[in-house]
Amino acid sequence: MSKLSSELNARGVLAIRDFRFVWVAQMISDLGDGLTNLALLLVVNALTGSTAALALMAIVLAVPPVTIGLLAGVYVDRLDRRRVMLAADALRVLIVLGFIVVRSADQVWVLYLLGFLEATVGTFFTPARMALVPTIVPKDGLLAANGLSQASRVVAATIGAALAGILFGVAGSGWPAFIGDAVSFAISFLLVARVRTGGRALEPVNAPVRPAAAAAPAPRAAAVPRAGLRAELGDGLGIIARSPVLVGTLVSVGVMMLGLGAVNVLFIRLLIGRLQVPAAAVGLVDIAETCSMVLSAVLVTALARRQRPTTVVTIALAGIAALVLLLAGVTALWQVLVLLFLVGWLVSPLSAAASTILQTSVADAARGRVGAALNAVTSAASIASMAAAGLLASVIGIQAVFLAAGALSAMSALVAFVLFRRVSRDQRVAGYTGSPALGS
Repeated sequence: MSKLSSELNARGVLAIRDFRFVWVAQMISDLGDGLTNLALLLVVNALTGSTAALALMAIVLAVPPVTIGLLAGVYVDRLDRRRVMLAADALRVLIVLGFIVVRSADQVWVLYLLGFLEATVGTFFTPARMALVPTIVPKDGLLAANGLSQASRVVAATIGAALAGILFGVAGSGWPAFIGDAVSFAISFLLVARVRTGGRALEPVNAPVRPAAAAAPAPRAAAVPRAGLRAELGDGLGIIARSPVLVGTLVSVGVMMLGLGAVNVLFIRLLIGRLQVPAAAVGLVDIAETCSMVLSAVLVTALARRQRPTTVVTIALAGIAALVLLLAGVTALWQVLVLLFLVGWLVSPLSAAASTILQTSVADAARGRVGAALNAVTSAASIASMAAAGLLASVIGIQAVFLAAGALSAMSALVAFVLFRRVSRDQRVAGYTGSPALGS
């Protein structure tokens, strides 16, 4: 165990002016996303009444991180990250307002097109924010900062979805939710515009990458000619491939999502079909998990003082695996509520620790590509898992799918343990103690 008493807690990182602006901007934007994501599904359902149309909308929103995300990461490392975020917010104001024009089933294709465009723009915003935060927050405060971001993301998305349902029920249309989302992006734009920290990479894009972030940002190096887009993308993937800690993080999280994607798809069938839970009570499950994920922000701060991020990832993955396996055997709603409450306590530390590892294990010039790679891996694994969920459930049953998901989560914990242990061993042999991702 690494005693890191100097780690910044949540109050410490919130005292940083620029982080406060970025954090509040993200929270408001996430609330708007919660509004639009549910409102889009409600509108598609109202106009078409087709489950296939609903599935297509979900796929349309999930595809951009996989197909465009890696290239977006290259541009995030080339450009000023703050300006990328501003451009993304401005474009999304216009895009979501376009949803309002759709009034009939023969116009639903416009929703698909605009939904794809909005998700595409989002693939630039997310890695830009991930890359910008380490230039604002000291490395000893990153775990707490990422924990706060994860907790607020869950709360904002939940509130946004709840508001979307209320607004749609009152207005009988999605336009109030879409206007609310546009306003949220406009507010986010104004907040990010007040951030003073420069958003350009501190090193040339094709400069050699250090094994871990330095204790303090290095002065900007002299400009050098840029490599081509394909070369920069290959360089970013090469950085990941040569780093056991990055490979361990991406592979373990990807394997976990390969299992949990199916769980997310089949969860309603488990509750309503197998456990005979009334539809009105299904919301209790979301409330239980959301509450625990918010409370776990406190746990992230405590872990930041006592555990390395790699240790947090491994333990969280193992805990999630055990709880998913237990979910396969539930016989009553109260058991589901207890298990989901416990899952929530692990999800926030896992997400915060994984983001911290990616932010501190590469030089600033590669953070955009590494962040985009995380989004691509998790999205691809989720899509594959969700696509297989229905088929597997009809062949082997829901309980067996949950058991398989738990086994995959356990495998992800084993992958993380083996690869992170290898990194620690190699660094001990080399006498290296400077990686904030691994501690000292």
